[in-house]
Amino acid sequence: MTTRILGIDPGLRVTGFGVIDKEGQQLHYVASGCIKTPDGELPARLRVILDSLREVIETHKPQLAAVEKVFVNVNPQSTLLLGQARGAAICAAVLADLPVAEYTALQVKQAVVGNGHADKEQVQSMVTRLLKLSGTPSPDAADALACAICHAHGGLGNLAALAGKSFKVRGGRMV
Repeated sequence: MTTRILGIDPGLRVTGFGVIDKEGQQLHYVASGCIKTPDGELPARLRVILDSLREVIETHKPQLAAVEKVFVNVNPQSTLLLGQARGAAICAAVLADLPVAEYTALQVKQAVVGNGHADKEQVQSMVTRLLKLSGTPSPDAADALACAICHAHGGLGNLAALAGKSFKVRGGRMV
């Protein structure tokens, strides 16, 4: 049985999305990309996120969505804006009747890289390896794919066993 998962990395300027299929213990890349919002009023930007994700959902027909949780940062205004972008992303999934799972960045990085404090390059590298991609996805798309991968393995899975290899981090690179 195949399960199609939509991962979402919400952002007000750039929202990443990634779609994967999980068939048994195998993961297969379907699609990924970035939704870029134009400068302007907040409601119009949120509408772009909502409409674009609805289009992704209609095109790829995922069965569930995994969304990265907002972290609290130094600037409360930035946190509030990011939360609104996240809300628009969740609404797109809910309007399509998709169940929504939520994961912190720490959980996603721990599940995919094995280190909850991994940097973006490490996440990109591991996503590329796990999904056997021919190129490296953008940081936002890689984060969204990582969120989907995290969910595919129950949030915190042993992806090294899935890949049949052990991975270590040396000098910021997966080896």
